[in-house]
Amino acid sequence: MPLPKPPTKRADMLPDDAYTAQAKPARSTKAPQSVSKAKAANEPALSPTLELVSPPAAPAMDAPAPAVVNTPRKSSAKKGKPLAAPVVAERTEPAATPVDNTPAKTPKAKPQVSGTRRVRTSDGPPKLFVLDTNVLLHDPMSLFRFDEHDIYLPMITLEELDGHKKGMTEVARNARQVSRDLDALAADLSNRLQADPAAGIDLAKTGHTEAGGKLYFQTTGLAVELPMGLPQGKADNQILGVVQALRHRHPGRDVVLVSKDINMRIKARALGLPAEDYFNDKTLEDGDLLYTGVLALPSDFWERHGKGMESWQQGGATYYRVSGPMVPAFMVNQFVYLESPGATPWYGKVAEVTGKSAVLRTLKDYAHQKNAVWGVAARNREQNFALNLLMDPECDFVTLTGSAGTGKTLMTLASALSQVLDERRYTEIIVTRVTVPVGEDIGFLPGTEEEKMSPWMGALDDNLEVLARGDTSAGEWGRAATNELVRSKIKIKSMNFMRGRTFLNKFLIIDEAQNLTPKQMKTLITRAGPGTKIVCLGNLAQIDTPYLTEGSSGLTYAVDKFKGWPHSGHVTLARGERSRLADFASEVL
Repeated sequence: MPLPKPPTKRADMLPDDAYTAQAKPARSTKAPQSVSKAKAANEPALSPTLELVSPPAAPAMDAPAPAVVNTPRKSSAKKGKPLAAPVVAERTEPAATPVDNTPAKTPKAKPQVSGTRRVRTSDGPPKLFVLDTNVLLHDPMSLFRFDEHDIYLPMITLEELDGHKKGMTEVARNARQVSRDLDALAADLSNRLQADPAAGIDLAKTGHTEAGGKLYFQTTGLAVELPMGLPQGKADNQILGVVQALRHRHPGRDVVLVSKDINMRIKARALGLPAEDYFNDKTLEDGDLLYTGVLALPSDFWERHGKGMESWQQGGATYYRVSGPMVPAFMVNQFVYLESPGATPWYGKVAEVTGKSAVLRTLKDYAHQKNAVWGVAARNREQNFALNLLMDPECDFVTLTGSAGTGKTLMTLASALSQVLDERRYTEIIVTRVTVPVGEDIGFLPGTEEEKMSPWMGALDDNLEVLARGDTSAGEWGRAATNELVRSKIKIKSMNFMRGRTFLNKFLIIDEAQNLTPKQMKTLITRAGPGTKIVCLGNLAQIDTPYLTEGSSGLTYAVDKFKGWPHSGHVTLARGERSRLADFASEVL
């Protein structure tokens, strides 16, 4: 029997809309709409179905909690039927629910959840979030990431934005972007035909349809009653006073302070005011949920997935087309392994996922000395997986995470030198990293761009020394010539000058990528031209950038967004190979 043909294309990726698509409502609710309202009111069997989809109407700014349903939203004036009184009177009776809430089904399809953390879970009025200045400076798009809830900006927040808009730093750029968005939202307030600013501005008017709430500015003075120990002139205390005054003015709504400042949240909670951190910048709630790129197969994998299995050899590798219950959990370029006592371990990679079947491909064994890359051989399972990604010409974007001493930089540099000097697949190696000091800064550094970056590239020098020491047959002169050749192929660049550049046929290494913000990560990755490979290295447990956590780091952002793409891969290195001292220190310190 001839073997089946090998796959000719990679997996088809689902569009982004498929992940956020909402399930269509049941069609059974159509029948009560076609019957008269009087008849529907006499059918209690239909009331449970309609109660599940009955939406609350958004209240006005100053409306109390009981008056949630507003008659203007239901256009009752056109039909000539006053519905306000029946809604309030019959709100608690299930029989009256179909009569009053059937016309209000249309707004239920409006809310959109665009990957935000806060989803409406109650029938009460929308929350009123008072934003601190640092939230706007941290994420300039935070105005539009609160779903159906409303935003309130105190006047002192606008004053602080004005004070941070000058300069070329990331904070200054964010302040200018927020000012432009606020200007676009408030463009019609100067027109006399515009309604009172106290009524709020629709956040969706500038095209951000995911924002269903309104924006309120502080236009009048508020009665502030803070303890005597808090200085009244400080900006943080003024914002706390605004939150306290809004809670007294709107007792039927939840007024919440949102701030990235931990001390401000502590002061707010000490005063009895609700305060929250800003969570929408986090890709993951917990760093343990990060995609590892490695999946262990159960011991009975071949028994459960071997029915109808196809196998063939191509390009020195063996392919297996399998189908079974684990196929939906596979991702393209994900590594799988099967290790059981008394049996030979099997290592593979998911090459294709199509429908209910997947294609698994065997790996090249870089743990054997004959397959060593520039003298470096894999010492454990994850290092073998990483070298398969680094040496794969079809993989354009690679991310490696792991604790100190797992060999991230050494393996990346060895594979880069092998592909630049031996295979001539790339023209040169470009190394960059974030210049964030661990301790106190030592001041300005003299020299050119590469001379200024050399103190930050100590890890690069250490690994080059290890790679050059492995060649003992060339002698002292040969090693010196090799070092000169290697140095000529490695360029050290600063991230400050990456904007607008395009790298052609380059091997780009981004070291200490855990200190990058998602915006900086996007800036670097989009510099890639044809034939360029980008490798990001980092340890999420060693973040030195202020206001960055494991969930909001640019490295976490890139790993989560690129998983499953046919031309990218990720491996989390689990075991350190530096020394027994370093391994013990990583565990106990």
